[in-house]
Amino acid sequence: MELEQIARLEVWSDEQVVERVLAGETGLYEIIMRRYNQRVYRMVRSILRDDAETEDVMQDAWVRVYEHLRQFEGRAAFSTWVARIAVNEALARLRRRSRLTPLEDDDEGEIQVNMSAPDSNPEQTTSRSEIAGILEEAIMALPDQYRTVLMLRDVEELNTADTAATLSLTEENVKVRLHRGRALVRKALMERAGGQAKSAFAFLGPRCDRVVAAVFARLAE
Repeated sequence: MELEQIARLEVWSDEQVVERVLAGETGLYEIIMRRYNQRVYRMVRSILRDDAETEDVMQDAWVRVYEHLRQFEGRAAFSTWVARIAVNEALARLRRRSRLTPLEDDDEGEIQVNMSAPDSNPEQTTSRSEIAGILEEAIMALPDQYRTVLMLRDVEELNTADTAATLSLTEENVKVRLHRGRALVRKALMERAGGQAKSAFAFLGPRCDRVVAAVFARLAE
């Protein structure tokens, strides 16, 4: 599907696109994928902390979403439904690696995170891309239970209710983890990055195209 055509169809709601896909216009599934690839990437990446494996799991998640489209009942937002499937796929991959740290486990101990950029020079002016890179490193250094919550709330800008629904947590638990995660990242770093948070963990252009193409190839099989 041409990107110009996708842009014209962006006015459609998720539910409208899903209805058309289920009616046989399977090519329109690309709209949904491109609409949420960035969010899915950020969530899966925050859990797996491995870029190549993240793309594999993204493909698994999108195939599973497609296979279960008829099961979407609208009880939650479609984006939340997709996010939960992606999170479950990422956690399943962790279990297969036998290195799962449950999201339900809260660590009460003090955790030290090195927030300094490598070879930093106080006299050097940090570019926007460098700030985004420093922020990415800081978030990825967080313990699992804080990292994913911070990714969804501060980077992806989901509200507390949607974050809780995505991760199957209580809203109070989300608030506690967010508070602790922000404390670890340190307020000064977040203020320094400012609006650059949304430019972190980018999944655009060729990488997005690669996942879309791979998923359609698997669906065609």
